[in-house]
Amino acid sequence: MYASTHSLSRSPRRPASSGTRTFARKSFPGSRPGGSGRSRFGGSSRGTGGGFSRGGRRGKSERIDISRFVNKVTITEDAMHFTPDNTFQTFLIDESIKNTITAKGYILPTPIQDKAIPQILSGKDVVGIANTGTGKTAAFLIPLIHKIILNRKEQVMIIVPTRELAIQIDTELRQFVQGMRMFSVCCVGGAPISKQIRDLRYEYNFIIGTPGRIKDLLDRKMIRLNEFGTIVLDEADRMLDMGFVNDMRAIMSGMPKNRQTLFFSATLSQEIEKLIGEFLHEPVRISVKTQDTSKNVDQDIVRVQNGKEKIDILHDLLNQKELTKVLIFGRTKHGVEKLSQVLTKRGFRAESIHGDKNQGGRQQALRLFKDNKIQILVATDVAARGLDIADVSHVINYDIPATHDDYVHRIGRTGRAGKLGKALTFVD
Repeated sequence: MYASTHSLSRSPRRPASSGTRTFARKSFPGSRPGGSGRSRFGGSSRGTGGGFSRGGRRGKSERIDISRFVNKVTITEDAMHFTPDNTFQTFLIDESIKNTITAKGYILPTPIQDKAIPQILSGKDVVGIANTGTGKTAAFLIPLIHKIILNRKEQVMIIVPTRELAIQIDTELRQFVQGMRMFSVCCVGGAPISKQIRDLRYEYNFIIGTPGRIKDLLDRKMIRLNEFGTIVLDEADRMLDMGFVNDMRAIMSGMPKNRQTLFFSATLSQEIEKLIGEFLHEPVRISVKTQDTSKNVDQDIVRVQNGKEKIDILHDLLNQKELTKVLIFGRTKHGVEKLSQVLTKRGFRAESIHGDKNQGGRQQALRLFKDNKIQILVATDVAARGLDIADVSHVINYDIPATHDDYVHRIGRTGRAGKLGKALTFVD
């Protein structure tokens, strides 16, 4: 546990102090304070255990025991024991795809890639349940690119919950199909719809987008769903949580009956099972979810002691030399923006990303963070899923997440690609 001192050294665990003042509560109007309580590819109430309600989440919160935020990394041989049945060279895919994969330096598929790619190539519907950062994107892109090589009239729709994830998938796709005369249109909110309408008038094989913008383009009759033989629903649990279920149903209802449907989710709830029953036909189920949180992430808490200001504790942490690239999560859009501004005024190189920021601003903030031009990115849970940002040294939960699943996805932004990462959660 980290106490509210100027050091990152560990100290004995203590009960939460009553009457603790937090920076979020005092200085952020509209922000709710957190309570206590390369061989492979892709690859609010207070008190201990209190329940939390996050702005932007539709009816989803749970009580989280703070002991679930503490987990010391233990390196074991187990983590290295996965032996794939395939290599990328033995997959029945076009040589041009193999050449691209080889040029990237990848040899062995991750577990989800090893199991899913053959099933997708065979034309089956697939349900993939896998932890964040397991290479799901390549697991569906590789076989779908091959499918289009075999039939240039084939069209694929990929639906994801956030603009950032859509843009990331589109970027990865473009890297794969360079020189293949295979085109995509990225359809997301916050970007000019006129450009997307213009792009949709040209030849394309992929549409990658968010449910709301795709629904808008459908209403404008710019997309004809009966032309799509394949649909991918990625991060389906997050789309459900964000209230996109009606848009998802509207889109699926217009798809051909004989389509191929690929459904990826990090969690499997009753609601997700219901969607699987509605959308897929005799799907093959693949689960490579082995644990709740990454073995590569060292997790601990930061106690906000009575008389200490939360922002001052954060300031001291960020001044430690080991915090080289830090992703800080807050609960509300307003709180995240204010925290980013305060950190900037204190001399830190910080930017924000949240739903109220325009798309250009969000992409610029991400680009600066990825390129190490800034040290700190302050974000809502819009950045918690799917984003692949290299070398994030620390994830800090300045506000406690609404659910443990959200916590898992947040801290999954560090400790990636076999590297060690650290996650710290502020508690009263």
